[in-house]
Amino acid sequence: MKKLGLFLLVMLLGAVALYYFLLGNSKVPASIGNDYYVHIPTNSTYEEVVALLKKDGVVKNTSLFNKLADYMKYKRDPMRSGRFKVEPGWDMIRLIRQLRNGEQSPVKVVLTTERTVDEVAVKVSRFIEADSNSLKALFHNDAYLSKIGFNQDNLMSVFIPNTYNVYWNLSPEGFMERMLVDHKAFWNERRLKKAKAMGMTPEEVYTLASIVEKETLQNKEKPVIARAYLNRLKISMKLQADPTAVFATKDFTTKRVTLAHTTFDSPYNTYMYAGLPPGPISIASISSIDAVLNPADNNYIYFCAVGDESGLHAFAESYEQHLQNIRQYVANLEARGLR
Repeated sequence: MKKLGLFLLVMLLGAVALYYFLLGNSKVPASIGNDYYVHIPTNSTYEEVVALLKKDGVVKNTSLFNKLADYMKYKRDPMRSGRFKVEPGWDMIRLIRQLRNGEQSPVKVVLTTERTVDEVAVKVSRFIEADSNSLKALFHNDAYLSKIGFNQDNLMSVFIPNTYNVYWNLSPEGFMERMLVDHKAFWNERRLKKAKAMGMTPEEVYTLASIVEKETLQNKEKPVIARAYLNRLKISMKLQADPTAVFATKDFTTKRVTLAHTTFDSPYNTYMYAGLPPGPISIASISSIDAVLNPADNNYIYFCAVGDESGLHAFAESYEQHLQNIRQYVANLEARGLR
């Protein structure tokens, strides 16, 4: 009996030693690097997850991983999706715990200068699981847009330029829910009161802000330009904004607005149609939105570039003064050898 007991003890110790040997030699290899994240797609099967981990070199001993996954009840249908940080040197138990119930690692979605909702879709799809086509489909779904209180013309006004921390496996609907939450937070009581006092909706403010955004890179000029456009609206003068003619033609690479742009028939072309265009012509920065809400106090109607590389504009109350500014603009270009 003593010999049998000793034999069983040796076998048990051997099994334990073998287990820890296998465990110790089945750690996440250093070759994955310190910035590795595993991306598990939505609706993945267990077999697909294991294949992904094996392909990326995270798991080499799939037999041990499968046994531990069974024991730790990791398997489910479908598997948990998301973006998870994995560290070199983790054993399989630590790896499975992370994939089973560890926190997801967010991604940063940056929205800045996109001109159309389709450009937003392409930009966002670089950071999250959803592809650009699924995002575009939602952005052009009239029933969905009506449900959230927007349409295809003014949907762009939902997007407030910012850096957003979101989960990689966010659905298109989930992404829009996040945008709507931040949109509501941005349009606080103070901003809403200012828009109402001006007789404008937030969407109209954003639309004008998008024009101001494309007129100047100088923040100090934005309230001045905003007032000039508001003055035009007040006297029922066409906005005649070059950026709207460019947007109407979608000729975004042009360096000069020509007659072909200003005579292009589109409701977005403010040379052709009075009032604001149907919706924004780009994402509008917060500085441009606030410039419309807090315009400068002036009677300017006209403005044109100075032409001296400053990026600034010359403003005028009368057309005669505006013509003088244009002549100075031409002279500045000639002095620089550009005409």
